[in-house]
Formats: sequence, structure tokens, C-alpha cells
Amino acid sequence: MIEIVVLGSGNVATHLFKAFSASEGIRIKQVYNHSEASLDFFENKVEITTDFSEIAEADVYILALKDDVIPQTAEKLKDRSGLVVHTSGSVALDALSGCSRRGVFYPLQTFSKDNELNYSEIPFCLEANSEEDLQLLKKIADRISGKAYDISSEQRKKLHLSAVFVCNFVNHLYAVGEQICQKSEIPFDILKPLIKETASKVQHASPAGVQTGPAIRNDQSTINTHLDLLESSENRKIYELLTSAIQTFHGKKL
Repeated sequence: MIEIVVLGSGNVATHLFKAFSASEGIRIKQVYNHSEASLDFFENKVEITTDFSEIAEADVYILALKDDVIPQTAEKLKDRSGLVVHTSGSVALDALSGCSRRGVFYPLQTFSKDNELNYSEIPFCLEANSEEDLQLLKKIADRISGKAYDISSEQRKKLHLSAVFVCNFVNHLYAVGEQICQKSEIPFDILKPLIKETASKVQHASPAGVQTGPAIRNDQSTINTHLDLLESSENRKIYELLTSAIQTFHGKKL
């Protein structure tokens, strides 16, 4: 049985807790957070604490915390014999340099507490400073997902950057589209089949190969009409920038 202490109570910590609790061979021994109120979800499910000095001994300590507090939190665990890992996409393994056993257990997914996920489909990007601990992380990942990848800190930074483009930026564009619909009293649901089909295409084709729209067609009349319709100067900048980026990427004449 692999015993784990989770430090953090946010979206990633909550989903990892759910996944580990439903798996065999793993026991969540304790969940820590500095704020008692943020531990409400875990109460009566597992031992909880807000006192760092009360953190239990465990095989693995998972730091599901904000990036900027990871190094200082890891420093407090440097005398523990267990493996200390963080779940960040952009923080290097060296941020845990004070710990003799250190690693990364990065689930590449967007997490919201209320959204249920199929954990078996989530890729886990793993890194450790020893082969033995890398194998331990693979063992843990295998308990909840069949997708584990050896990814270095440098690769993970680039992967996280890619994820921001395909997830966070795209989601903001959804929000802009929703706002335009709302102002025109159009239900946003009308766009959902289009969103679904666009996401479906890239499951079996290169995104570059399935690009459509007025930018790649160089349909300047439609582009000008769209720009005139946009009330927000910020959204006009986004439209112009993305139109130019698509045309440049595909070698179109502007």
C-alpha cells in the first residue's frame, strides 16, 4: 500500500483525492491546507490538518499548490524520508532541490471541482531525480491512468505553454463568442455542435490541416464586416491578430 499526503485543497488536489480514493493500492493518509475552511470537502473522508508540524509520515508528499509557494513548502519537508513531488506544469524539478527525493506528478488536464473526469484518460507527466522514484510515480499513475509519460522539466515548460494556447486561450475565445451571442439574444448552445466538431477533428488530424474560416480563405470582405461588428477594441485586436497569425502561418498573402 502506497501512503500519500496531499498538501493543498484546490481543484487539482480535490480531483487527485477522488482518483486515489477510488483506486487500489493507494491510501490517502492525510490532506493539509493552511485554511481550515478550504478543507470542508475532505472532512469526514480523511484525516485533515492545518498545522504543518502535524503532517504525517508518508511514502509520497504531493504538493498540489500554487506555483509560487512550492519551493518554500518543499523546504519544510526536506527532512522527510518520503518522496516529495509537485503537480505544476511550469515549475522545474529543481524547485524541490532541498529534498533528497523529489519528483513531478503533473496531470495534463483542466480541473474544475464540480466537473467529473474520466481519470483513465488523463496523461500524467512524470519526472524524478532517481530511477527508483520515477518507477514509484509510474506505479502511482498506473493506478488511476494508463497514460504516463517521462517528461523533463524543460519539455514540461513547453508542454504547459502549448496547453495554455489550446485550453486557456481557446476557452477565453469561447467566452468572447458567448458574450457576442448574449448581446444579440442568441443562445450560445447553437455554437456547441461547432465547438464539439472542431475539437473532434484534431483527434485524428493535424490542426493546421483542418483550418477553416475567412482568414485562411483571405475573405477580406467578411473580415471587414466582422471587425465593424465588434464593439470592443480589445476584441478587434484579438480578431486582427489571430487573422494575421492564421494567414502568416499558412503562407497567405495579407
